[in-house]
Amino acid sequence: MRNRKIIYILILLCGISWQVKAQDTIKNKKSKISLSSSVKKLEKSIDANDDYKTAKNYEELALVYQKKGDLAKAEEYYKKSEMIYAKLKKSEEKTRVTRSIAQVQEKQNKMVPAIQSYENAGAIADDEISQQLNYNDANRLRNQSNPKAQSDYINSNIKLLEEKSKDKAVREFKKEDIKEEVAKAYVQKAELDISNAASEEAIESYEAALDYVVSKPEEITIRNKIAEVYKEENQLEKALFINLNLLEEAKKNNDFETEMKQLQEIADIYFQSNRPEEAVRSLKESYTLASQKGNTKEVKNSLKLLLEYYKSKGDDKESILLYDDFLTNFDRIVAADSSLIDDKVFQISEKKILQLEKEKALKDELITKKNKFNYFLIGSLCLLFIFFGLILKALYSIKTKNKKIALQSLRREMNPHFIFNSLNSVNQFISENKELEANKYLSSYSNLMRNMMENSNKDFISLSNEIEQLKKYLDLEHLRFQDKFEYQIIVDESIDSEATFIPNMILQPHLENAIWHGLRYKEEKGNLILKFDLFQKKVQITIDDDGIGLTQSKALKTINQKVHQSRGTTNTLERIKLLNDLYKMNITFAIIEKEAPATGTRVEINVPLLDRI
Repeated sequence: MRNRKIIYILILLCGISWQVKAQDTIKNKKSKISLSSSVKKLEKSIDANDDYKTAKNYEELALVYQKKGDLAKAEEYYKKSEMIYAKLKKSEEKTRVTRSIAQVQEKQNKMVPAIQSYENAGAIADDEISQQLNYNDANRLRNQSNPKAQSDYINSNIKLLEEKSKDKAVREFKKEDIKEEVAKAYVQKAELDISNAASEEAIESYEAALDYVVSKPEEITIRNKIAEVYKEENQLEKALFINLNLLEEAKKNNDFETEMKQLQEIADIYFQSNRPEEAVRSLKESYTLASQKGNTKEVKNSLKLLLEYYKSKGDDKESILLYDDFLTNFDRIVAADSSLIDDKVFQISEKKILQLEKEKALKDELITKKNKFNYFLIGSLCLLFIFFGLILKALYSIKTKNKKIALQSLRREMNPHFIFNSLNSVNQFISENKELEANKYLSSYSNLMRNMMENSNKDFISLSNEIEQLKKYLDLEHLRFQDKFEYQIIVDESIDSEATFIPNMILQPHLENAIWHGLRYKEEKGNLILKFDLFQKKVQITIDDDGIGLTQSKALKTINQKVHQSRGTTNTLERIKLLNDLYKMNITFAIIEKEAPATGTRVEINVPLLDRI
């Protein structure tokens, strides 16, 4: 019954031990703290949706796992970090993490992925040294069957890193990373030397690595490896010397886990040296310390080695005593083992991290969908605004064209009385056998009509052209009514008639009205003055006659004549309105009847001064 219970306890102990993650010599109290803090920081950064901090915390957590010896987990978290750095386009950080992925893949003997990762790190590296380091490592793994080539690539990396570590431009915290890389390179060289049975060279490489290590756990690991080489070479005293020194240092630093491991290593050397009593004493000391500190893994290791020794000696009494002690302290050892609690806590935290990652992925997906919808909505609104803009532009263009057509139509309207009277005058000259006057009149009339037609498509013409055209018209009318009026055209000397523009043919209807409805009915010969002045950047145009005036003229008019004059004034007002709309001007127009005793009418038109149209 007692034996069954012992077997049951051993099975249970083995089960507990397998739950504990494999721990190498670099695991200590500090690494446990970093694991806990790394998990908490990661949770916060994921919850805060801070991608850069999340990537950094994934990298930190991966490093903790790497130091714990859980390389698969380390690779998983390094890859998560790499993916976020790539998304954020952080090339320096991505290069560093990709190299770390390659290193953990190499330690897992995943050589093909490791080669690819080293090459990826080299391809994205910003500086030539980083590129060469990664390409050297990729080529080193490709040449596993060629130790000489491997050694050359490692030596090349050591040289590059040592030169970089001496560069004053490199910041201090970067130098620590470089030193760590140099130490790793020397360890690689030592391992290559061991595989080639070059023990002395391996020890030299390990000792060179010690000059660059930046952490105590890493130093302990390398010194233990040196001791292992000495043991393999059967130089047990040298190996024992190293382990005893490590034991003393661990005791001084209260590094209980290292103390346990060194006691076990020392026991192994004593066994190989045929000093079993000292070996058993070291194992019992390791077992007692592990029991006191609640380290089930080291309890198991020490107990296993002791039981194997007692079994080989057939010492069942000591075995039973050891079992009794273990059974007595079993519950206390398990309860005191913080690593079991830490692992359980971390499992819960890891589940929470996974849940946060899922929530973040879902949130990102929702944000992406929302952004796509927003982009679609914004794009649709933009297209709609563009469409409406094009419609408005088209409508404005159509409206503008319609205004220009209307303006052109108004400008081309010919005074039916002018045409009729002109032709009637020709007929009168012919009936009176005044062929010379008829020819002269027809010639002037045709010349005037040609000029009017040539300029009919222009909204503005130069003042000189307008004056020339109006002079021809007035000459024509004066030929018909020589005894009724004289005319004058006065231009301000400050006006450049070639460079000043006014509306085309806007004055002719009012000159015609002055002659036909004012001066023609006057008993004595009248005067018609056309005057152009410059005032406050405006051309002031005045048509002044001393005819019978508006009131008397209306009394004498027939119905058709009243319609004609009304249409002439309306035509001018409509043209001015269209010109003001199209060219954003402020042309003004006014008809003023002179007060008694003076007679006649004055038309005033003000045109803003324009250089060109």
